Amino acid sequence: MSSPVYITGAGIVSALGEGLSATARALASGTGGLGPLRFLQTVHREFPAGEVKLSDAEMAVRLGVDAATPVTRCILLGQTALAEALRTARIAPGNLSGAAFVSGSTVGGMDRSELFYPDFLSNDRRNAYIALHDVGATTDRVADHFGRFGYTASLSTACSSAANAIIHALRLVRSGEWDMAVAGGTESLTKFHLNGFNALLILDHEPCRPFCATRAGLNLGEGAAYLVLESAQSVRRRGVEPLAILSGGGNACDAFHQTATSPDAEGPRRAMMAALADAALRPEDIGYVNAHGTGTPDNDRSEATALRQVFGDALPPYSSTKSATGHTTSASGAIEAVVCLLALREGLLPANLNWRAPIEGMPAPVTQPRRVSGLRHALCNSFGFGGNDSALILSQVPQS
Repeated sequence: MSSPVYITGAGIVSALGEGLSATARALASGTGGLGPLRFLQTVHREFPAGEVKLSDAEMAVRLGVDAATPVTRCILLGQTALAEALRTARIAPGNLSGAAFVSGSTVGGMDRSELFYPDFLSNDRRNAYIALHDVGATTDRVADHFGRFGYTASLSTACSSAANAIIHALRLVRSGEWDMAVAGGTESLTKFHLNGFNALLILDHEPCRPFCATRAGLNLGEGAAYLVLESAQSVRRRGVEPLAILSGGGNACDAFHQTATSPDAEGPRRAMMAALADAALRPEDIGYVNAHGTGTPDNDRSEATALRQVFGDALPPYSSTKSATGHTTSASGAIEAVVCLLALREGLLPANLNWRAPIEGMPAPVTQPRRVSGLRHALCNSFGFGGNDSALILSQVPQS
């Protein structure tokens, strides 16, 4: 069995607030972050969303980013989360050459590109933003704000991007190639997002209701989160106390359709089974499932099928916290991994908000935050377009 990979730091920003403490308070109180759009410049004000309650200017000031520096919202969100992850892991900025950085995103600098596109056609005043458009540029700018990492990589697999970034980092540490790796993802709301999902007819005009018989679609969200992963040797050398163990991760691609989820749930089922095998755990070891749970009729039906295939009649408590944060797309795997980390640390089952009635063959999710004891392992699902499906397992650190 491979040596454990420890989580020694974490950072998060979402519609629930900035930082681990604010997020934990919101989860414990059952507070949701969905509401009217404030910062995104769009005519579509009819859709609730999980927008981060900080302007670009506010984040730039907090981060010490000069107002004249070209930057995107995706970069600022990533830097905000990464700052907390490094701080909680007791890693000084500038001392990063011995660490890898892996980040997932899809839109990258789209928020600036779509805003300044007319300028691109008529003059060169906004050319600095062209260089920030792609996902790799987002990763580099998020990382370089804190110093030079020894290795950087970008992953873009739609809504499983951040989860796959974490799996890649897990393998980098397990292999011995790196003693430390920071992984997660960042994503900002854009008109590209909103208009695209609206064109697919899967946005809900009301707050979303994952795994509810009345579900009618998803609410978009934004945010960022990162985990600091370390080998046992690195933990001992630095004298840090682990927050949890990243026990396993699995990915499967059923390639059923460009956007639709497979009705037979092959990809989700295989991803969960691969994560369990990677962690050397059985389904009955899992004490909580943070479901992908977007609130669309097809996704929740498919995931419910997969959960029944994996857990049978012994499905552990489950919930979709997208009902609180919105669907943060490429960042969701990292944001919800941090939610699972907090669940383990706080002994808390987060709520599936707005739920009204069960779907066929599924027990009710956790509908009110609930304190529990003995929660040892949590499963976190992230399923992407194209059938690129991933699952992570986070575990308590055994008491010595």
